[in-house]
Amino acid sequence: MSVDPSPRVAGETPPRGAGSQQRAPAGRPPRGSGTSAVEVRRSARRSRTVSAYREGDRTIVLIPARMSEAEERRWVTVMLDKLAAQESRRVLGDSELTQRAERLSEQYFDGRARPTSVRWVTNQNTRWGSCTPAEGSIRLSHRLQGMPEYVVDYVLVHELAHLLVPGHGARFWRLLEAYPRTERARGYLEGVVSADRLPHPPTPGGE
Repeated sequence: MSVDPSPRVAGETPPRGAGSQQRAPAGRPPRGSGTSAVEVRRSARRSRTVSAYREGDRTIVLIPARMSEAEERRWVTVMLDKLAAQESRRVLGDSELTQRAERLSEQYFDGRARPTSVRWVTNQNTRWGSCTPAEGSIRLSHRLQGMPEYVVDYVLVHELAHLLVPGHGARFWRLLEAYPRTERARGYLEGVVSADRLPHPPTPGGE
């Protein structure tokens, strides 16, 4: 699974700038946060940054005024997931990661995918994960640490599927259909990658 370097994690409370435009609450509520609304605020002064923070029972997402509606929807999803990851961040150890992979194999592949080892590695800067079917080993990039659980689970399921089907043919993608958050997780990872491909990518933080 190839990847470009991910943007920095956001979630600071930036100062309100002049010329900001408030929008009606939009998007979905963050998972498990207890909040009920998301408010997107566009600012003409904000040209290259995106930030998000909690304000009472709302989540405020600050974006540049130039963003399209499609970009807005994508960044709302990315920033909500980043906030959720910050608030419930816990890095699994290798043994816990192995146990998690075994549970996912039982749940989605009837236990047919049997990894011999699952571990974090720090030398995978162009992949989210990899596996060696002949050895049964799975390696996950440390860049996934702190991302939402469903994203980490997707990468684990992806690599588990490779223990059953080495390539990326139709049979492989049929296996992935068993994981219900495949499209959402792929969208999250693609959003992270595409941010680094923009000429002036939004970066978390201040104006």
